Amino acid sequence: MDVYEAVDSRRAVRAFSDEPVPADVLERVLTAATRAPSSGNLQPWRLYVVTGEPLAELKKRATARALAGDPGDERDYPMYPAELTSPYRDRFAAAAAQRYQALGIERDDPDRPMKIAALNSEAFGAPVVLFCYLDRAMGPGQWADAGMYLQTIMLLLRAEGLHSCPQVMWTMYRETVGRIVGADDTLALLCGVSVGFEREGVPPLRTDRADMSETVTFVGA
Repeated sequence: MDVYEAVDSRRAVRAFSDEPVPADVLERVLTAATRAPSSGNLQPWRLYVVTGEPLAELKKRATARALAGDPGDERDYPMYPAELTSPYRDRFAAAAAQRYQALGIERDDPDRPMKIAALNSEAFGAPVVLFCYLDRAMGPGQWADAGMYLQTIMLLLRAEGLHSCPQVMWTMYRETVGRIVGADDTLALLCGVSVGFEREGVPPLRTDRADMSETVTFVGA
């Protein structure tokens, strides 16, 4: 798989099989990902790879919180701006409608938030979840580095025939995650990334993207 194919085929998969992810594949991907860009070579990320019984326990605890209607822990950072304007609001609404339809959840279902939280807390059945943390002393530049690091990982996973789903949702249950992985209070949870093989027989969801001309301006060309 070349880079273009990896980029084109990467999407947030929300239905994983229970097929185990070989440990040597994970190690190969994460070793290669250390070459991701890092301003000043700080490499500010701290990644926890959770599988097996610890992951099962985490899913159990987080799902119990979701089904109980727990609003979650106070976030370390806002997921979105308080006021989204067009075109961002329009893109958000269109993508949300596609996701709800793919997950079989009616948009006007009063239990929609709880159902979505419960699906997320199960990591959509993934056998591996990566949790990316940063030291709280780090700033926006280092958070950008972490984003590039995670994108590098997700593209390398595609090269191995695996899929992923980045989930900021896990920050809602950051205290539960922290207890399972052993992260102390000096670290802030950026997100989780579910990893595995896509479950067969589930219609794939591929959300739309804005045309390149909407987001790119050529200057001097």
